Amino acid sequence: MTVVRFAALFGLIVLTAAACATTGAEPPLSSSATTTMMYGWERHFTFEWTAEPERGRVSGYLHNRNGENALSVRVLAQALDASGAVVGQRIQAIPGGVGGFGRAYFTLANLPAANSYRVSVWDYTWFQAPGDRM
Repeated sequence: MTVVRFAALFGLIVLTAAACATTGAEPPLSSSATTTMMYGWERHFTFEWTAEPERGRVSGYLHNRNGENALSVRVLAQALDASGAVVGQRIQAIPGGVGGFGRAYFTLANLPAANSYRVSVWDYTWFQAPGDRM
């Protein structure tokens, strides 16, 4: 019985480790329909951005329409082919976040040349108290 439990535990650990494996700042393309981890981010943020397909870069400003400071803000840029399928994507943190009613510059590089691009807020945290600073 102990051997069976050990084998089951070992299998669970291996499966969990494989599921948590990541390649860094590029989410897997299998999640190409996913554009954010924060439902409703559009109520708080707007973008002003441009794409340079020949340089594989998307850059611009993220505007915070909320009065609170947003910390740990990450932006997702996706390169789309003619059919709208994602052919490449990157996530980039905005150092220092975005101040209340402010804006912050961002650049996402190393994207493939594409017909169009899509930019969204991947995730963020609101600054609530002095202990929240990261």
